[in-house]
Amino acid sequence: MGRPSNTEERRQQIVAGLLRVMAERGYERASVTEIAKAAGLSPGLVHYHFKDKQEILLTLVEQLSALVRERVAARLARVKGDDARARVEAFLDAFLATGADADPAAVASWVTISAEAIQQPEVRTLYERAVRSDLEQLEELVGAVTGKRKARAVAAGLFAAIQGYFVLSASVPGLVPPGSAASTVKRMAAGLLDGAQPSEEA
Repeated sequence: MGRPSNTEERRQQIVAGLLRVMAERGYERASVTEIAKAAGLSPGLVHYHFKDKQEILLTLVEQLSALVRERVAARLARVKGDDARARVEAFLDAFLATGADADPAAVASWVTISAEAIQQPEVRTLYERAVRSDLEQLEELVGAVTGKRKARAVAAGLFAAIQGYFVLSASVPGLVPPGSAASTVKRMAAGLLDGAQPSEEA
């Protein structure tokens, strides 16, 4: 595969700059000047590659959701055989990544994006598409364990727990003990999956 174009490299730098600034200061205080500084570029180059700050944000939403999809796919590919429970756990691991996979800046930015989705219809459209797609995938994985009837409620509960951990870790750093989110959500998943077996379906 060829090397990315100079334009694409610059755009990536700018999007990464927004992620860094937004993780520290939020979207409102992420000025083009601050984004340019974090990207190591001039404000003029930011304006050359993006028409406004919102366009950078929309690109970031798409990139963050694509990165999560790639991480989920990679984790699922490592599951041996047809172990449905292990596939649910792989999905949860991908979202609540720890160690080398951890990305606190991305988590903080995603929380900010969720707040912007309430205020900006364009952001809401992309955010909702990403969240619905992720939840549908989790529902399908859960359904292989519980059966379809209970899958939506179990998947929604687990997904809400993940999002709640994101909000807590981003808004009150240090409140959630490191690594506890993944282990707690996995224990929740085990309990919910055990309590919703296919034999309970009509």
